Amino acid sequence: MRGWQVRFLFCALLSAAVRDGAALEEELADSILGNFLDPLKDSSDHQRVRDAAVAKFSLREPSRPDDDLCYIIPGEAESLAACTFNSTAKTFMVIHGWTLSGMFESWMPTLVSALYKREQTANVIVVDWLSSAQNHYVIAAQNTKAVGQEVACFIDWIEETTNMPLDNIHLIGYSLGAHVAGFAGSHATNKVGRITGLDPAGPDFEGEHAHRRLSPDDAHFVDVLHTFTRGSLGLSIGIEQPIGHVDIYPNGGSFQPGCNLRGALEKIANFGMFAITDAVKCEHERSIHLFIDSLLNEREAARAYRCGSSDTFDRGMCLSCRKSRCNTVGYDMSKVPRARRVQMYTKTRASMPFRVYHYQMKIHFSSTVNTSEMEPSLTVSLLGTKGDAENLELKLKEKPVMNKTHSFLLVTEKDIGDLVMLKFKWKETNSWSASSLLKMVSSWWSGDSDGADMGVHKIRIRAGETQQKMVFCVKDPDTQDPTQEVTFVKCKGTWRTKPKRITSRVSLKSY
Repeated sequence: MRGWQVRFLFCALLSAAVRDGAALEEELADSILGNFLDPLKDSSDHQRVRDAAVAKFSLREPSRPDDDLCYIIPGEAESLAACTFNSTAKTFMVIHGWTLSGMFESWMPTLVSALYKREQTANVIVVDWLSSAQNHYVIAAQNTKAVGQEVACFIDWIEETTNMPLDNIHLIGYSLGAHVAGFAGSHATNKVGRITGLDPAGPDFEGEHAHRRLSPDDAHFVDVLHTFTRGSLGLSIGIEQPIGHVDIYPNGGSFQPGCNLRGALEKIANFGMFAITDAVKCEHERSIHLFIDSLLNEREAARAYRCGSSDTFDRGMCLSCRKSRCNTVGYDMSKVPRARRVQMYTKTRASMPFRVYHYQMKIHFSSTVNTSEMEPSLTVSLLGTKGDAENLELKLKEKPVMNKTHSFLLVTEKDIGDLVMLKFKWKETNSWSASSLLKMVSSWWSGDSDGADMGVHKIRIRAGETQQKMVFCVKDPDTQDPTQEVTFVKCKGTWRTKPKRITSRVSLKSY
């Protein structure tokens, strides 16, 4: 009897125990050790395994991505040939999550089709564990380990039967399916090449030890997309903690553009946990669509940047690509050194293609007068060689402080090419009248404030996607109306990453 056969019988019996509601693996193991010889002599072993199995493995066809036309049956090598399994090609195993309907979601055929479009000779296997996933969430979450062990047995059988290198296997798990993938990777005899976790489920997994959830130890490379984390609802629909070699948090990992977060909160408040499936669909499934986007729009792949926190990223302070500080979102992500674990952030659009263009803007205001009560609202327009992005709001994380450099993150939804000009416009606020803004702002631009030493230093821009660094200076120092746009153009200067001990202030009068 081959090793995989004993293991697979163990997995099958364990799955049967899960199906019947048994909870203690130790009791099951004792039963197997005491009685496994008799079943192995029975000629109907394979039928027992098939009847007991929770997971089914459907090798879908490129022309019929929504249909289960052929199942690979572990232990039956002829099923590999019947399903035209290609042992020399990449193999994707797509694992769904929790379900109330007992049916596949609409994203499944879309992802299958996208995988085949990118890797035309690949095997795309849909792991169907709907019978265990269609349950109360807590029970479905408890079932992930047994299902993962069954998937691990399938991987072992594939490896031994076809001599397929496991580096060619890529598990893609969504929500609870991400943890199924993790258990599969950790229980397989040899390590698979890659696991992608698409917003792995949070409840019952957040804060758990690595062996009880998806972790970097489960594959040679584990990458994770977080799109609906604790920050969204006060509870962890998607897991918030980093659990891969690379963890990417699009839009901070919480609110996703184009999703009705308020509506989601209201549904959950009114209907409780039963409304979660409907309410969180947009946010939670955004991880899937980001991955699909990376498959279909290879040339427009989104870029993510290594950063210590979402707040720091929102200040535009993490757009460097030096020393592998940036990476591609999704399928084409580059592996990182195994010893390193990286958290990355990016912004996205509301729909495909999700890629946006990131800019850091650094402005240094200088003054010898007290402006601590000032709360201006400022918009900027970026003019480039391929187009313009108008009226982008500069989000002030704090009140402007004089004699300090302020950093902002700007995002455009289209490629405007090389930046050639900036235009600013101040808006009146409740606490500042137009006349007070006129007096204050005109002095900022001109460097003259009734004898006070005021001015604006050169504005520095870093483009995240191109890594270009630019310096801009005011075009017309005589601008007096703050409600009019103030134009800045490229000028000579250096992008200083470290301040010098002695600096010379650049008055706008000089330009």
